[in-house]
Amino acid sequence: MSDSNPSARAGDGWHEVAELSQLDPEFPLGVEVEGTKIGIYQCGDAVHALEDICPHAFALMSQGYVEDGVVECPLHGARFEIAGGKCLNEIGQRDLRAYPVRVIDGRIAVKVGG
Repeated sequence: MSDSNPSARAGDGWHEVAELSQLDPEFPLGVEVEGTKIGIYQCGDAVHALEDICPHAFALMSQGYVEDGVVECPLHGARFEIAGGKCLNEIGQRDLRAYPVRVIDGRIAVKVGG
């Protein structure tokens, strides 16, 4: 598939989820792809996609507090690096899954499955 067309093809795993203009560095965007909740984050010029459910207790990470490339769970303070999902404190229990992201012509696509 050519990167000039980010629309998903059957089996390639890429799914358009948002427009770049929808992102705000302080407020992640929560989306759902194939039944999977994913948080979309903008850090500087980079866009990242992470599993959106905190491993400690059900909370949407995309509703958490974002600062200096870290997202904090809105319920119990578990903290994760946005760039790769690395867990930064014990309460988080494990790293968040990070998903591949691409931005083409202002459209954000995330690779899930495939």
